[in-house]
Amino acid sequence: MKLYTFFVAPNPTKVNVFLAEKGIELEREIVSLPEGGQRTPEFLARNPAGRLPVLELDDGTYLTESLAIIEFLEELHPDPPMIGTTPVERARARELERICDLGVLLAIARIVHATNSPLGLPPQPEIARSFREILERNLDVLDPRIGDGPFVAGDRVTVADCTLWAGLAFGSWRSVEIDPRYENVAAWRERFAKRPSVAG
Repeated sequence: MKLYTFFVAPNPTKVNVFLAEKGIELEREIVSLPEGGQRTPEFLARNPAGRLPVLELDDGTYLTESLAIIEFLEELHPDPPMIGTTPVERARARELERICDLGVLLAIARIVHATNSPLGLPPQPEIARSFREILERNLDVLDPRIGDGPFVAGDRVTVADCTLWAGLAFGSWRSVEIDPRYENVAAWRERFAKRPSVAG
């Protein structure tokens, strides 16, 4: 298998952190988003939507959504478990991952591309303001859910941690920071930053 990725973009980062936490080694091919690598005919044949990451399977077909890639690899490599081991654990991990993805990662990505886009998109202050409100509403939900536990969904690292890290790291790279009132998120970020999967 081969992973088409770009190490700064948030959705590829989510998958790369997951791989590192799992200890899964995959061949990787870097697709430069700023240089338009995702718009070449060769890449569009893999993913007509022109987005990363893309996982090329051994049979020559492709998976094109980050969560689908993660869940596929989780089934191939169930240890250590990162989507829970019981129905309730799996539901909680998926629930929190969706909040982290749709409410934090996506909101931060929209803010970045509306204010300081690495792809050169024009500023759109109204969109940035709208997604800042969305971000804060979701952090209002997420912050108490994290509490003082070591990870987003409890005592073990899960896909929710990978997603939250990817969103916050992308925001930090382009000067989109979270409000310090979200103390649990800030403490989680400080703890997670020390993990080998993201450190250095």
